[in-house]
This record gives sequence, structure tokens and C-alpha cells, in this order.
Amino acid sequence: MLAGLDRRSIDTKDFLRQVGLDLADDASRIPVDRYAALYNLLNRTFDDEAFCLFAQPMRVGSFEFLCRGSLSAPTLGEALARMGRFLRLILPDLKVSIRRQHGQAELVIAETRRLAATPDDPGRIFAFEWLLRLLHGLSCWLVARGLALDSVLFPYRRPKHSADYALIFTEDSRFAPTVPGGTGTLVASFNANLLELPVRRDETDLESFLDGAPGKITSLYRRDRAMVTRIRDLLRESLPVSLSLEEIADRLYLSPRTIHRRLEEEGASFRTIKDALRRDLALARLTKTQRSIAQIAGELGYADTSAFYRAVVDWTGISPVQYRKRLQSEKP
Repeated sequence: MLAGLDRRSIDTKDFLRQVGLDLADDASRIPVDRYAALYNLLNRTFDDEAFCLFAQPMRVGSFEFLCRGSLSAPTLGEALARMGRFLRLILPDLKVSIRRQHGQAELVIAETRRLAATPDDPGRIFAFEWLLRLLHGLSCWLVARGLALDSVLFPYRRPKHSADYALIFTEDSRFAPTVPGGTGTLVASFNANLLELPVRRDETDLESFLDGAPGKITSLYRRDRAMVTRIRDLLRESLPVSLSLEEIADRLYLSPRTIHRRLEEEGASFRTIKDALRRDLALARLTKTQRSIAQIAGELGYADTSAFYRAVVDWTGISPVQYRKRLQSEKP
């Protein structure tokens, strides 16, 4: 989100301070309300709802008219088509279109010009993430239900934060690097039947929805993550005991099959949730406590220290000891 400002050599510290954020510790999660506050603050300050990432600004008010333009569409398919036409006018660097084939629909976001000098530039990665989340979140709101993405192909190498894609987009997130000097295309696949869903919102709904928008889109439709949140809370409360899916189902008075189905609808899986929770807690304890590696491994339910060691290497590319030293050396 800050990459566009970095390119212009604009100091971001004051913006972070205004919304109460400190990025010094990369093991800490940023609260979604603070993220949304930063989102809206940058939009207002620079009169650009696209964070100074593109060749021309996306002026404040663009999101409102994106909503208004799709509100009267009879179906989600027509609403997405209208979004694509509107974005062509205000965001010419990216082209949005819908394709249908073999019972599947594809939301396509394609570069019409290179967004950055290198394919894996943080601003380019965020631009694709941001627009997909914006369109997906708005689509969920228009039809008043969560919409599961079956798969997403991103046009860059797997980023360091790729483990979060399973919780934000879908577990089937793939990465196909763009050739240096070329342009790339993101493809999000979902059931084509969803395009026939009726748009259920009206002007009264929109007035309420626009309060806090467009930053609000980051927390939109939290209900479609309800099962993920409940399972994550139960897993955390049970540590160091590692609950099985069957034990979780028993505590929620549901069958394992029902839980599996609901998680699938939310684009997640039991293993994804468990792995993400362990990662967050592990990195936080490595940087914020003086506990030994063996103690942290035990607290998180790992059978032995070597299994925890391998997990940290998978997450960060370095050992637990190296990760701890690196974070400590970076602190002022």
C-alpha cells in the first residue's frame, strides 16, 4: 500500500503514526481497522483511491460511482461487466473482464502497461491483490453472500506472505512469474452459476455501505470468515494440545463433514487455519519473548524441536535462531 509513496520518496512515518501503526516488528499482525484507517487516510491525502500506484490517479469518489454503476444491474455477471467498463475509464493500466468456459467463470485482471520495472515489485503485487479484493468484496456485498473463489493465478513469483492467500483469497492460489519487460494477467476462477445471482442491494443499502468506504472493503463480509474465526479461536485456546478436526466438530456440535463444507465455502481448510495460527504465534514469540526454541515448540504443540525448526525455515527461509537475531538487530 505504501509502495507508491516510496517511489516518490514521500516519508510514510507520519501517516503510520496518525493511524497508530508501527511496522518495526514484522511478526505483529496489523488490526484490520487500522489497515482500513490507513487506506482511507492515504486516499484522502493524495486524492487517489489507488495509492499513487498507477500512471494516473483514481480520484476520490471513484469507488462510490463503481458501486452506483453496478447497483442497478440485474445479475452479478452484468454488474461485473459494468465494473470492467467503468474501470477502463479511470484505471487504464489494468483491464478487467469476465470469461466463461466449461461451467467455470474467470475474472481476468490484465496489465495494459507495465506497472513496475520488475515483475515482483511490491507495488505491482499489491496492485493486483488490492483490485481483486476490491472486486471480490464488492461482488459479495452486491449479492448479499460470500462468494468462494475456486482458484487464483497471480502473475508474479510466490511472495513471502503467500501463506495468507489461503485465508484472503483461496487455498488454491498459484503463481506464474511474468517475463521481465512483459505484462501479466491475474485469473480468478469460480463457478459460472454465481454470475446469475441477482443483485440484492438498493440505494438505501448503499448509503450505509459507503460509510467508511473504500477502506471498509478490507473488513467487508467478515461473516464469510465466521467458521475460520471460530476454529482459529478454539485451536488457540487448546494449545499446547493440538485439536483434531473431529474434536473441533464435537465442540461446535457439528459434523466434520459440515465443517469441511463451510470452510470450503470460505476458501480455507482446517490445515491452513492450523498452520497460519502456529506461524503467527511462533514468529511473535520468537521476537517478543526470551523463551527457548524448545519451549516455544512445546507451547505450540510440536512433537519435537526439529519439526518446529523445519516449519520456521519454510515460513521465513531462515532458522528460528537466525530469525530472532535478525529482528533484534533491526530494532532501534
